[in-house]
Parts: sequence; C-alpha cells; structure tokens
Amino acid sequence: MPTTIPKPPGVPLLGNVTDVNPSNTWVSLQKLWEKYGEIFKITVLGQDIVFVGNVALCEELCDEKRFRKFVGGPIVEIRKAVHAALFTAFADEPIWGVHHRILAPLLTPTAVEEHFIQVRDIAAELTAKWRGMGNQATVSAIGELNRLDLETTTFCFFGRRLNGLTGPEPAMIKAMDGATGEAIKRPTRPKILNWLVYQSRFDKDCRTMRQYAAECLEYRRSHPSDRKDMLYTMMNGKDPETGKSMNEEQMIDEIVSMPIGSSTAPCVISSAIYYLLQNPACIEKARKEIDSVIGRYDFVHEHLDALPYCAGIVRETLRLSAAAPGFNIEPVPGTQGPVLLAGGKYQVPAKQTMIIVLHGVNRDPAVFDQPEAFRPERMVGEAFDKLPAGAKKWFGNGKRACIGRHHAWMWNMITLVTLLRDVDFEMADPSYVLQQDGWFNLRPVGFDIKVKERAK
Repeated sequence: MPTTIPKPPGVPLLGNVTDVNPSNTWVSLQKLWEKYGEIFKITVLGQDIVFVGNVALCEELCDEKRFRKFVGGPIVEIRKAVHAALFTAFADEPIWGVHHRILAPLLTPTAVEEHFIQVRDIAAELTAKWRGMGNQATVSAIGELNRLDLETTTFCFFGRRLNGLTGPEPAMIKAMDGATGEAIKRPTRPKILNWLVYQSRFDKDCRTMRQYAAECLEYRRSHPSDRKDMLYTMMNGKDPETGKSMNEEQMIDEIVSMPIGSSTAPCVISSAIYYLLQNPACIEKARKEIDSVIGRYDFVHEHLDALPYCAGIVRETLRLSAAAPGFNIEPVPGTQGPVLLAGGKYQVPAKQTMIIVLHGVNRDPAVFDQPEAFRPERMVGEAFDKLPAGAKKWFGNGKRACIGRHHAWMWNMITLVTLLRDVDFEMADPSYVLQQDGWFNLRPVGFDIKVKERAK
C-alpha cells in the first residue's frame, strides 16, 4: 500500500491557507519541509499541491520522459508583464520554440564569454564606489548587488548603460520586486479581491517594466550600433526552423524577462558574503587562491577555470541559499494515474501539480554530510562530480532550465572574485542571523555590510 503523503491540518473551505504566508511563501514551505520531510502536500482554495524535498524524488521528477515544467499559479500571473516569454510560455505554445531558437545561441558558454570584460569592468566600478566611500561605509548587500546585476544585464544584452550604480535606484528594480511579489500572492486570494484592491498597483509595476524594455529599444534605434548583442538579434534575427522573427511586443516581453531571471544572481552573492563572514577561514582560502592565480595582473576569462575553490563557494551558496527556490512539475500529458513515486512508496493523481523545494533537496542528509554547514570543498573536484544530478538543480531542469544559466554563473564568479580581491567587508550588525524572503528568488533581508578597501 502506498504511504499517505502528509499534510498539515487545514480549516474548512480555506484548506491550508493559514499555513503559508503569502508575503513569504518560500520560508513557509521551508518550515513545512522541516516538519514533514521529503514529501508533503497542502490544499489551497480547493487545489492540492504536492511538494518534494529530497534529492532522490527531485531526480525522479526531473525525468522528462515522465514529467515536464508546469506553468501555473504565479508564473501565469506574471504573464501580465511578459506574456508568452521563455520562462512563462505554456508547453503547447509554439512561440517558446521560436524565441528559444533565436536567443539560445547567444547564451552558450562560448557566447557569454564575450561579455566577460563588460561584466568585470562594471563589477570593478562597484568596488571602486565602495572604496571611495571611506572606511566606515555601510551598504545593503542585496541593494547594491541588485543595482550591479541590472546594470550588467542591461549593458551586456541590450547595449545601454543605466548609470544605476549610484543615485536613485532604477525604477525597474522596485517594479520587478512589486510585480513578482504580487504574482506570488494573487493565486492565494479571491479574484474579486485582486481586482478591487491590488490590480492598479500590479498594472503600474508591469507598465514600468515594459517601459524599461521600450526605452532599451528606443535607445538602440536612436543610437545605432554594430553590436551583435541580444537586442540586435531580437530586432533582426529569424528562427532557423520556421523563419519567423520577433515583433515589437515579443521583444519587449523577452527584454523584461531577462532581468527578472537574472535577479537570482545578486541573491547568490549577497548570501555568499554572509556565509563567508560566518566562515572567515573560507575568505582566507579564497583570497590565497585569487592572489596566486591572478596576482597583480588583469583578471581575464581564462582565470575562471583556475579558481576551483571560488567556484566551490558559489556552488555551496547556491545549495544553502536556494536563491532560485524551486520549480513546478506535472506529469506529461497522457499519463495514466495514479502516478507512482519512489518506487511506489507514494502516489499522486495523473494531473497533480508538484513543486520541488530546493531548500529541502539541497539539505538532504542522505547526500550531504552536515547539510547546514558551509563547506565549499564539498563542491570542488571529484567530490562535486560524485554528487547525484538531483543535487545540482539550482538552475532548473531539462529544456526549460534557465536559459541564462551560463551568464549567471559567470556573473556570480566575476562578482565574487572582484569583491574578495578589492574590498574587505564585515557585518554592520555582528549579531545578524540570516533571514530570507523573496518571490521568484530568495534573498537576505536586512543584511547590511561595512565595506572598505582591502588591506593588502
């Protein structure tokens, strides 16, 4: 007999609405994972949702012969801003294939290497700003890195400098936070309440994001360039299979979707700063590697592969922070129910929505010894290679994995190395304990750091 999937007791009609805080959904799910373990379910407004939180079940659900990405809930809501973009298109929408074939060649490891100098130099602008603020300067880690991420994404992909590392925060950052937060909350409320109370703000944030994209297009048209970047390809490229190109609305959709997707990267590096400050021996080891490999020379792309411990820091941060906190799965169409999981230990209906909770997967004690410990060495060399595939799903899975994962990896590595090479940092509040919130990502909350030029 299959084992019953555990669930918290609910209330009539509303189900488990009170067990999940819509203002901090992922942390609520972390707490449910801590209580119920590898698999659990909740009922929200009459709909059952199953959550998975260990490596073996994650790996099973990533079998694309049996399961596929589920586009529902918050992902459907954010289509208000990006329509059928790469991360929001339904499985049966042909436009996904068209856009993917046009844009994917620009985001291969070889293609993103062309952005290295741009990413490096903008990261250096941030550390130069910090060094110029004096020895007691205090900054928001996530706030500063959000600026850096948007500045880099906009310049590398769309050829436009926002000059947003200083001055007022670019409006796009607040709009992304507002729109993605509202997209998470909307499925938990009656539709009439969304329309009466929350619609106008959601609409405003969506307009702001689309205005950012429209301005990128207008800037290129008024400042012609021979850059063969992503924006050039959106404006001029054709799908090699169908011959179709992207219209204006579709270009705006994909321009907006890129910074939404890249917004997990600053969550990773701000979390890495926290973990490193909790483990100062890791800072010393990383700097020894950086100084040995790069020294006083210019930081170049070839150095990245020669910095395995720094790569281990990024991977271990991806594991512990779950900056991209999970992804949705459903059985492939035509599946006959019930669907058996874990060799028949559990069963779910044929059209069951399931969500992989990476906070739990990444702490599976069957895979990770001392799972709460920050140990970058477990993510280096043979130790990393031996990890099962289900323990490495930080960027999603299969054909619907994050299309920008190679750019994000390079950004994370360059930013980490630049920070460690150029500046010293310490907690503004030595008693701070990591707290997270987020919508389509998870970030440190209230985490301020003091920054100054690195003592050589």
